[in-house]
Amino acid sequence: MDISAIQNELRTFVSDREWEQYHTPKNIAAAFSVEAAELLEIFQWMSEKDQETLKESDETLEHIKEEFADCMNYLLRFADVLDIDIEKSLWNKIEKNKHKYPIESSKGKYVKYDKRKES
Repeated sequence: MDISAIQNELRTFVSDREWEQYHTPKNIAAAFSVEAAELLEIFQWMSEKDQETLKESDETLEHIKEEFADCMNYLLRFADVLDIDIEKSLWNKIEKNKHKYPIESSKGKYVKYDKRKES
């Protein structure tokens, strides 16, 4: 995936419409939150059985893909506006999570690191 090409395309899309004035970090974060909620809404009342067969429903899967893409576009735009090095940011967070969630105290457990009781 060529993230720079996608960001350039998004930048051009925004510029052509003179939307830079609206693409502040706060506004993009809010827009992302709305799109994430729209993605979640698809699953709101979905049963476990329905979730297991998602790949078989072309219409639902297409809706999921569109909402996912909306979320990704806003995240990429957010990173572009704030000059965030996406790859570096992701690797840094992965390393941080390895320390917060060591295998020996996290394996098979859903409890957040600050709520775990060490035994």
